[in-house]
Amino acid sequence: MTARDSLYNDTIIPTKTTEMKKNIIDTSLEMASQWGNATYMEEGLVLTNRISDASIADSPSCQQFILMALCRKGSAHYSINTREQTITVGDLLFISERHIVDNYVASPDFECLSIMVSTNFYHSFVQNVKNVSSLLLFSMNNPVVSLTSDEISVYTNYYEKIREKMTDIQHHYRVDVVKSLLLAMFYDMSNVIWRVEQSSQKTQRRADAIFANFIRLLEQNFRTERRVAWYAQQLNISPKYLSEITKNVSKRTANEWIDNYVMLEIRVLLKNTTKSIKEIADELNFPNQSFLGKYFKEHMNVSPSAYRRDA
Repeated sequence: MTARDSLYNDTIIPTKTTEMKKNIIDTSLEMASQWGNATYMEEGLVLTNRISDASIADSPSCQQFILMALCRKGSAHYSINTREQTITVGDLLFISERHIVDNYVASPDFECLSIMVSTNFYHSFVQNVKNVSSLLLFSMNNPVVSLTSDEISVYTNYYEKIREKMTDIQHHYRVDVVKSLLLAMFYDMSNVIWRVEQSSQKTQRRADAIFANFIRLLEQNFRTERRVAWYAQQLNISPKYLSEITKNVSKRTANEWIDNYVMLEIRVLLKNTTKSIKEIADELNFPNQSFLGKYFKEHMNVSPSAYRRDA
């Protein structure tokens, strides 16, 4: 089975030990909101400390959200995109959107502090594209990380404060406060990323290395280049091979990644600056304002002006 096949709900996966076949099941954030004592915010956020209460199907699951969880008790074993993982007390796990979780087995006392965020909500509070790429690349190469005692305290404090604010429905700025806390938490967790990367000697697979180089190139050049062929040329590979690698590793096409970066930047500029739409079009190398408007509406189903007005 190739990883790119796993994006679709009707994918069939042969097991190693039998001829039985499994269908991949989508797991939505709404489904996760029913797990245990979950706290749910309809903007796109779920917190629970009893993920062990989740109804885990026998079939592999394609998660439609970003998951970060700190193990506080027990242990669990699972696979992400067929790679086996084990999480024990003090470990932090990352699972990005669209990745496939299977073979989940947990100890009876398994307990973790879980934060699940929709991609749209994540993009609504990140400040720049570097925040997106750093977490993405790290989670792919380090899906489980052991935290220090100080890092465990930091994560736990954020978790409890975010959950407290989510339930304060009388607070007029509840959503904004939660977004600010999440952003601060992701910056603190980025310090974990820095620590691990400084000490890691792990050798990347060729496919992972190519994808990481593509994301770094994209981060530096998406404002002026939106052609897959251009990125492939910089990496000395064919556009077709780059597209296959990208889909294989990340479950998204190269074009989707390019569009994601461009759209995030447009949204940030519309929301956080007073630049005119024409100035934004010039900055992002669109032929004209009309072209940017059409591109934006195609992805957001709303015009740039309407998005800015409602932001």
